Amino acid sequence: MTTATRSPQSTLVHSYLFLRRAIGLIGLALPFVLIFGKQLVQGGDLIGSLSGYYYTDVRDVFVGSMCAAGVFLLAYYGHDFADNVVSSVAGLGAIGLALFPTTPDHDVTAWDRTSGVLHLVFAAVFFLALAYFCLRLFPHDGEQSPGTGIVYRVCGAVILAALALIALTSWLRLLPGWHPALWLESAAVWAFGVAWLVKGRTMTPR
Repeated sequence: MTTATRSPQSTLVHSYLFLRRAIGLIGLALPFVLIFGKQLVQGGDLIGSLSGYYYTDVRDVFVGSMCAAGVFLLAYYGHDFADNVVSSVAGLGAIGLALFPTTPDHDVTAWDRTSGVLHLVFAAVFFLALAYFCLRLFPHDGEQSPGTGIVYRVCGAVILAALALIALTSWLRLLPGWHPALWLESAAVWAFGVAWLVKGRTMTPR
């Protein structure tokens, strides 16, 4: 079917698939672009978290990607009211964590601490909403192909496990030289990227 003869319903379906793929591609690419992009343009050591890349030369990539993901999520229209509420919450979380940066390592002001708290709140809202998509909404919306339900649940479990491990390693100060928050955040972002790419029929289990 050509674009000229595509029905309004078909056009709507393709628009939904595009939004899902766009969200998924942002999630899948972001950790690679931040980590390797910073090494290419600035060099130096790894940063302790993805959010910490706000204070590097790839800050605009971080902010732009999260705001784009947030706008796509706000524009996403799901199957029912719950879909729409969760996508809107996730979108606001993505934009909020981009606009309120994490607390810097040096020369911390009172506003930096306030921004850091807001950043953590928005990040938690963002990732918990995405986990809810993976664990509750995606597997039960009637769209799944064989095997996709398992993929969604695994992605949701990875997101929740990553959040729990980030909190644990931060609280106990475990393996700081290995940058655990960076890799755990990357795992959570990759998981949500995979889930949305599968939902957009870009990656389909066989």
